[in-house]
Amino acid sequence: MKKIFLGLIIVLGCLQANQTFAQNQLNAADFGFLPTESGINNTKALQALVDKGGTIYISKIGTYKIAGTVYIGDSTSLVFGDGTSLEKSAENGKFAYVFLNKGALTKTYNYHISIIGLNLKVNGVDTWMGEVYGDRGHVSFIWVKDLKIERFRCTDLASGQFCIQVCTFEDLLINDVIIKGKKDAIHLGRGKRFRISNGVFETGDDAIALAAGDWISGNPELGDIEDGLIENCYDLKADKLEGAFAKIVPSAWVDWKPNIEVRHGDAVVSNGKIYRVLAALDGKVYTSITAPSFTETSKEIDGIKWMLHQVDTFHTAVVRNVTFRDIYLESIRVPFQIMCYDNNYSHSYYKGARLPVQGNIHLDNITVLSNNKKPLINISTPLDLLTITNSTLKDNGIEFKQGRDMDEYLKTNISINNTTFTSGGNYTIIKNNIKGKVIKLRTSGSMETGENFKANVEAGTGKIDVESDLSGLKK
Repeated sequence: MKKIFLGLIIVLGCLQANQTFAQNQLNAADFGFLPTESGINNTKALQALVDKGGTIYISKIGTYKIAGTVYIGDSTSLVFGDGTSLEKSAENGKFAYVFLNKGALTKTYNYHISIIGLNLKVNGVDTWMGEVYGDRGHVSFIWVKDLKIERFRCTDLASGQFCIQVCTFEDLLINDVIIKGKKDAIHLGRGKRFRISNGVFETGDDAIALAAGDWISGNPELGDIEDGLIENCYDLKADKLEGAFAKIVPSAWVDWKPNIEVRHGDAVVSNGKIYRVLAALDGKVYTSITAPSFTETSKEIDGIKWMLHQVDTFHTAVVRNVTFRDIYLESIRVPFQIMCYDNNYSHSYYKGARLPVQGNIHLDNITVLSNNKKPLINISTPLDLLTITNSTLKDNGIEFKQGRDMDEYLKTNISINNTTFTSGGNYTIIKNNIKGKVIKLRTSGSMETGENFKANVEAGTGKIDVESDLSGLKK
């Protein structure tokens, strides 16, 4: 009798556990989210589901129209089954975000969010900005911790919006993605601890942007990006070609002072906050007489429109401790760009600001598949350490470029190990165009496969200290 009673307790306990488990797993079709419904109805149905939290399955095969933003909160997983796709629909007018976390609107963190198996169709519903200024992703998360996006597809990216944008994050995983189109595929801002893996990109603009300091319209917050791994990715040739496979953009700004000259995009620290100038894209310089100190979203002072960008007092935003591993480059653009903007859209470095030094960038098993003779890397910011290992390069070197307002670039250490050089004849491994730049180059374990290969460096008005096993450089 005791054994029977104990058995009943176990069975009842299992039933209760299964019931609780089932309550946390929702089938979207049971709640009216269907391929046959309008985008407006589907948006309402999916929002109601997401508000419940837990795991939501979209399993009925078909294309689901969506006509507005779905706002996601904590502890929520969306799982899209094979044969399903989500299509933006302009039934209610164009809109920016398909998914946005709720905390993006209040600058409070959301936790434990997953989107699995999403096949997104932009369908021409593309607008350059949404509710959060600087946030331009179709799938966007700002102020988020523990975010996973996996098995993601989008092949009709238009020219206004990024595909995936994440800013002010911790612990980000993006895995198994295919993204094609005209704009940035993955655009990251301020954050730490991330991995982007198993990606195929065919984009007119950046495949991956690590934009610590960005255009005022390109990210909602400034800040460091650090401790990341980008691995097993392919950069295919696109019809429209600009940007890079990976663009790294830092920034630096100063404290506000009377009569400071500013232009569109400039940032200043004032009254415990970072403010930025929002002006016409004409390069016009304004003189600021009165310090910005407001708490509203924006305000015009002395004929200058200021935006309250964020409540912080730091003065630099840099990228450090990032590894690119197993990267295959078919595109003919410069694949890696470590740069500061200086144009009408953005002014990354304010003259006299603290130097924004990038740190410890590692390229491992990089394979150049095209016959692109452009540099492997363009560098126009301070960088302390660049390491290249186990790679296969053609006629692709490293080029340092001078920015307009930066007078000092500090020393850059470059280590190239166990790398194969396939070009023949003369090969410029480093070309320096920065006045007074100091570079330390070390190579070891090199393989030369091109006929009459002979490496050289062009120091310009700088200095390059070389210890190398390459023909033409070894002593």
